[in-house]
Amino acid sequence: MAEYKNILTVSGLKAYYKLDHFGITREVRAVDDITLSIRENEIYGIAGESSSGKTTLIKVLAAAIRPPLRIVEGSMTYRFGDKVIDPYKAGKDEVDAIRWKNLSYVMQGSMSVLNPVRRIRKSFEDFAFRPMGLPTREFWGRVETHLKRLNLSPDTLNSYPHELSGGMRQRMTIALATVCQPQFIIADEPTTALDVVVQKDVLVMLRDVQKQMGSSVVFVTHDMSVHANMADRIGIMYAGRLVEEGPTRTLFTAPKHPYTAHLVASLPRIGDRSPKAALEGRPPNLSDPPPGCRFHPRCPLAIDKCKVSVPPLEIVGESHRSACWRSDDVRPLTRFEGVREETL
Repeated sequence: MAEYKNILTVSGLKAYYKLDHFGITREVRAVDDITLSIRENEIYGIAGESSSGKTTLIKVLAAAIRPPLRIVEGSMTYRFGDKVIDPYKAGKDEVDAIRWKNLSYVMQGSMSVLNPVRRIRKSFEDFAFRPMGLPTREFWGRVETHLKRLNLSPDTLNSYPHELSGGMRQRMTIALATVCQPQFIIADEPTTALDVVVQKDVLVMLRDVQKQMGSSVVFVTHDMSVHANMADRIGIMYAGRLVEEGPTRTLFTAPKHPYTAHLVASLPRIGDRSPKAALEGRPPNLSDPPPGCRFHPRCPLAIDKCKVSVPPLEIVGESHRSACWRSDDVRPLTRFEGVREETL
């Protein structure tokens, strides 16, 4: 089995929204007992339908949580060269020192990053000047070189965000997040609200940046077709828990969790006119999740054991884990041939 070096190790991580209003305490278990690792120089996809906990998880990974979200239990450790750091145990100065330089975050929606009343040049200055620690002239030379490498004109630095198209703004956001050449990049739905042609350009750009810098990327989207073309490995989340994880090709061709099988089967295919089987029900309320496996109310393979006992995330193949009592009985619901060539 191949040896891998991990840049991020997460163990038993629990992050809950804790609300206390009018004497009533409510706890939303958005991230509940997550254990995973991200390897150096890989793209790790996180998939799952809305309300599965994807965005909350990456906020935790980015050390960007605010009340009422709190870390309840577990640990999270980054390894940047010889530096090992748990952002939730380290001091503020230590965490600030790794932001953008080692750890960067491509937020959902370019206007969440770019200030609408300031030129884009000011955003680069605000985010990157201090972490790069270069003299002013050298700093701007480095920024312009980086933009040219990404096929972006340095002239766009003088534009306001509203003067650029949505695709161009998203490219600038990725350029901003990568100009310091970080070792770890978190991308939260970076192609949301873009048409498919622009979406492809943004994804190709992100993939090229990752290859050039050798960075690790955590890529979050609910679109399984994007994962098929981007990710080296995928983690499937459901109701705040990681229910399956494995190499991209494996999850698309031989899933070991019924939820994964349904996600893959939902993808449209050219020439396929067969009806798609809908997954009945909806994700559970995370303030009062069902006992046992949280997927059991919607699962076609559920048995009595699933209703009372939580299945552990166990190894079912090489680099492949599944949390299902009936993983051996899961079969692909459709044949899938669309995984990118590098993962074959």
